[in-house]
Amino acid sequence: MQSKSLFLTFFSFTAIFFSTSLFAQKPLKPNVIAYYTGNGTVIDSFPVEKISHLIYSFGHLKGDSLYISSAKDSALIDRMVHLKKRNPDLKVMIAMGGWSACPNCSEVFSRASGRKTFAQTTKALLNYFKADGIDIDWEYPAVEGYPGHKYMAADKQNFTLLIKALRDELGRKAEISFAAGGNKNCLDSCFEWKKVMPLVDRVNLMSYDLVGGYAKISGHHTPLYSTPQQQSSADYAIKEMIKYGVPPDKIALGAAFYGRIFENTTDANHGLYQPTKFLDGVSSRDYKTFFSKDSGYQYYWDDVAKAPYYYNATAKRLVTFDDEKSISLKTRYVIDRKLNGIMFWELNDDPYSGGLLQTIHEALPHQ
Repeated sequence: MQSKSLFLTFFSFTAIFFSTSLFAQKPLKPNVIAYYTGNGTVIDSFPVEKISHLIYSFGHLKGDSLYISSAKDSALIDRMVHLKKRNPDLKVMIAMGGWSACPNCSEVFSRASGRKTFAQTTKALLNYFKADGIDIDWEYPAVEGYPGHKYMAADKQNFTLLIKALRDELGRKAEISFAAGGNKNCLDSCFEWKKVMPLVDRVNLMSYDLVGGYAKISGHHTPLYSTPQQQSSADYAIKEMIKYGVPPDKIALGAAFYGRIFENTTDANHGLYQPTKFLDGVSSRDYKTFFSKDSGYQYYWDDVAKAPYYYNATAKRLVTFDDEKSISLKTRYVIDRKLNGIMFWELNDDPYSGGLLQTIHEALPHQ
């Protein structure tokens, strides 16, 4: 009996050891979350097998209700959901809002009736399209966003009440996420982090546009790390969020599939941290066409920020962006810190193959 008992004990210990060792060695694969503003005629051309979440952008408020503005957009959402036949694990979500499209959010979501109607119409739309969740892109609660949009201090608490109304209406099965600005003002003032995070699946950190359209001093718009001249970065925002109690496994780091072009008034420091004005944006698929040496652009790498940039000394133009090197480092950052995933704006800026989504895919662990 004793020898049999010892054998069973040894067998049990061995089984537990190997099962836990195998489990521990299994790589955790972060989510890959893509916003999309394109049309339904080309969505099939993208490698959706490499994406975990595809977010239609954007639905809007009509009165107190979530609505889709056109038959064309409805057809796009149908097409996105249809892509689950190619990727059965794909989650399709509907985003509400956007930079210039939340003029009434503060007023509507200040009322219990507004929050209730929005939650009910969200559920109806998700059921109609057979979509998996809602992403709230209110830019921004409690702080100034798009010029002229109303905001007030109480937005911070009302945002939590909005998310609670959505969770109560949608139940636990539907996914709920929201986009958060990566600047210090929004991190400090927009959200009740400890109250809202238990109610959502993730927060999509907009760690891009950190030097934006109203900037008067140039810099990196989507750096991974801060520099002595620029505090704002993905790493800075994530550390601040963790200080506020946000679980790392609910943070999706944001990457930019587009660049920002700035025109400086002085020619110094290869264009960084100089008086400037914003000119335009450009899709990542067009970088090689627009920013060649023949057209006067020189490529640089900032090893502190872990960010690339182009500078044209003749035109005094700075281009700040993500490329294969910075995207790979961001993906590695997500893996090493066990974040929820990497999010990017947006899929429509990528080529159909061989683009930045491919770089993310290659940097992820694969079984």
